[in-house]
Amino acid sequence: MAERYLPLYRKYRPQTFHDLIGQENIVKSLSNAIKLGKISHAYLLCGPRGTGKTSSARILAKSLNCAEGPTLTPCGKCPSCLDIMNSTPIDVVEIDAASNRKVEDARNILEKIQFVPVNGRYKIYIIDEVHMLTTEAFNTLLKTLEEPPENVIFILATTEPHKVLETIISRCQRFDFRRITTEDIVNHLEKIAQKENIKISKDALFTIARSSAGGMRDSLALLDQLSVMDAQKEITADDVNEMLGRLSFDTLFEISKCIFEADSQTAITLLDKIYNKGNEPYQIVSNMIMYFRNMLIVKNCADRNIAMDLTQLSEQNILKLREQVENIEVEQLIYLIERLSFYSKEIRETTNRYLWLELCVIELTSNVKYATYSQLIERIEALEAGNVSTPASSTISAVQMKKPEQFAPAPPVFAPKSESAEIPAPAEPAPKAEIEEKTPISPVSEPAEPVETQSEPESVPQQADSSSGAPAADGDMSVMWGGILGNIESMPSRMFFYNLSRPVSISPEELVISFAKEIFVKQAKEDSKNLPLKKAAMAYFNVNDINLTIKLADASDSAPVSPKLTQIIEKKNEPAPKSREIIEKEIEEENAEALSAEIAPPAKEEPKVENYSDQTRMVLDLFNGKIID
Repeated sequence: MAERYLPLYRKYRPQTFHDLIGQENIVKSLSNAIKLGKISHAYLLCGPRGTGKTSSARILAKSLNCAEGPTLTPCGKCPSCLDIMNSTPIDVVEIDAASNRKVEDARNILEKIQFVPVNGRYKIYIIDEVHMLTTEAFNTLLKTLEEPPENVIFILATTEPHKVLETIISRCQRFDFRRITTEDIVNHLEKIAQKENIKISKDALFTIARSSAGGMRDSLALLDQLSVMDAQKEITADDVNEMLGRLSFDTLFEISKCIFEADSQTAITLLDKIYNKGNEPYQIVSNMIMYFRNMLIVKNCADRNIAMDLTQLSEQNILKLREQVENIEVEQLIYLIERLSFYSKEIRETTNRYLWLELCVIELTSNVKYATYSQLIERIEALEAGNVSTPASSTISAVQMKKPEQFAPAPPVFAPKSESAEIPAPAEPAPKAEIEEKTPISPVSEPAEPVETQSEPESVPQQADSSSGAPAADGDMSVMWGGILGNIESMPSRMFFYNLSRPVSISPEELVISFAKEIFVKQAKEDSKNLPLKKAAMAYFNVNDINLTIKLADASDSAPVSPKLTQIIEKKNEPAPKSREIIEKEIEEENAEALSAEIAPPAKEEPKVENYSDQTRMVLDLFNGKIID
């Protein structure tokens, strides 16, 4: 009978500490513990799959129970070593916690733990995937795990240590296995391929190593699967990608080239070929995300070796990426990754996945053709400088690559202009001859209609100097008050303060206003009213903060509204769809209910107190002259 075939990951399982790949720190710690005779009663081995946890547990067990040991190089020939290699549960018992997770299974361990070893020095329990044990099973082992018999050792292995109880972890020596690097996996696979006479290229080995996510067992299993494809032909990276259902680097390079050149037709045609080969839309989008992610890393890493370590790509592919990404901006790559991530979620949830894949590619090829961000900034600077002669073809910009909600229009800020404090004297009339010389004579024989002399527009108060924070030069309070009101964005709030309040004191440090009635004072102190006013004053004086005081008006605060202020507010309110009278009416209706509740009924006329007694006069004085009914 022919001997049964042994898979590569079992055939080349590490048998000594020297054979472990990529776990030098753990090998050093366990080796020193064996040399110094400091063997713990419990170990917890954590780490991703295929990194050597179970193999390390078996090597430790062989090193301790070997007939020539404890030793770092087990002989592999004594009964104890053979039992461990053949997984014969005599002294070393391997338990799968996924299928033996109940409290009864934990009690069964405690019953057998009292028996002495048969062939070795220790009775060792290797519990794999220990996080699958129930809480009751953990608690059953808790006391024994803390103080086991002298010749008993527990080795716990798990891929999810966060699910293990803290009380269990605290009783064990914990070792965290790291992912094996791509370089170590490639070197190990290359040695095995030579021993097994497998013809495979270096790029194919790199592709296998990258797809295994740092696990040696997955890499060996994939190499074993590829070894039966064609013994006469060298295995390439394309063969590996085809078996994994992944897109090759060259295919992704062509897709990205179509995206950057805005060639939608070629991109859709290439996408159809890829899809017909059996590649799933979600897998295609995922591969594109990783490709642009690698491109982003290459763009930001000048050191080629660092880029190779982070992307796990060969040097040849790194050079191709660097050449492709030379004229691409980082913002464009980030945008592409964001949009691909969005479509990956949609593809997973929809039924018509290929349609969403086509929409994704069409959108990406349509948006990248717009101007770059640097060109956009240059055009904005040119527009701000007054050079508005922008070509019509450049009206479409890379701004459209952003999401619409990121470009909400900024609220308008009304910046008052300065007004001269003195009215300029009228200019002296020019001589009549000079006027006739400068006035052109109309060639039309008909008499010209009288033309009204257009007066110069009134100057609007300017904002305070941003450097000094000082108010307008004329010092007119109505000018500053009008400028502040003009900066209020909300029309109702602006008219509320314009109609009902009066400025008492205005400066860059403090703004004091007054109201004729207490009900208006209460309303003005609400955040919905005073915050817009405070922001408007801060914007007017260009300061970070200003003290706002709202009080009840007295005799000195009841000055009428300045005509200049009325002109300013009316000019500010010109774009408003409602007239000022309508807004005032709306404000009165809004406050009608509050006014009716606050305004007290007219006070009754108090009788004269000349005829009251002294006791009555004292009571009247006590209650401020009011008669209490």
